[in-house]
Amino acid sequence: MTDRLMLLDTASLYFRAFYGVPDTVKAPDGRPVNAARGLLDMIAKLVTAYEPTHLIACWDDDWRPQWRVDLIPSYKTHRVAEEVAAGPDVEVVPDPLEVQIEVIRNELAALGVPIVGAAEHEADDVIASFASQASTPVDVVTGDRDLFQLVDDASGVRVIYTGRGMSNLDVLDDAAVVAKYGVLPRQYADFAVLRGDASDGLPGVAGIGEKTAATLLQKHGDLAGIRAAAENGDGLTAGVRAKVLAAGDYLAVAPTVVEMVRTLDLPDIDARLREPDAEAIAAVDAAWNLGSPLQRAVAAITARA
Repeated sequence: MTDRLMLLDTASLYFRAFYGVPDTVKAPDGRPVNAARGLLDMIAKLVTAYEPTHLIACWDDDWRPQWRVDLIPSYKTHRVAEEVAAGPDVEVVPDPLEVQIEVIRNELAALGVPIVGAAEHEADDVIASFASQASTPVDVVTGDRDLFQLVDDASGVRVIYTGRGMSNLDVLDDAAVVAKYGVLPRQYADFAVLRGDASDGLPGVAGIGEKTAATLLQKHGDLAGIRAAAENGDGLTAGVRAKVLAAGDYLAVAPTVVEMVRTLDLPDIDARLREPDAEAIAAVDAAWNLGSPLQRAVAAITARA
């Protein structure tokens, strides 16, 4: 059995489960468990379909780090605005989801899936660090396009993208990123900086969309090359040059915000899948009424143990 590490962007998954699974089933204490049960079914499907030998639930210890906000004050601002309606991309955790976080952490513990976060960093940074430091192939499971920057055929890093739902998962390798965006994965962070991303509060360079961003990166290689061309007046139209120069202050800081941190000092954990402890499973099932989704997750993990 070839080792393969699967990294879960956990919040991305349980938010999707919360909004995609009806809350008709309740725990004995009356709290909804739709997100917790939905996450279990996601884990069962992912483990069965992609056959990891190791599994880590990466956690947002700080989903909006101050050091990123200091560089770009608009970073994820809309996700904390009171007037924003709840939805899958809104990080303001609704009360019916907030009360399930304890359940989710307990069910993961019972399954033997370690939860790993890092102070002052997002789950994205934890994922990037694990993926960059791994000695085995890696599957990153996320609904966040920013993590496309981690795709690397040479290192065996793929992204399993949930953006179209769990019934329409996309597996992205180098060729898939190029086919979709016209840039290599290693260029994706610069591509996102130029294009901007409303879902993260990144303004981008005014007047430069996806096609122009891709064309510039194809010609100049990276953001540094584009900025140098703008400074030198080399190979850019007057209009594009003016736009790049006008965005100089933004372009000086945005890469630090967009690029995932790959150098976190992470704990040395044993994430190998093992048959879950029957007593622990029975205890969380009795406490939270997790039912058949829990049993499906147990069966999937046991089959890979």
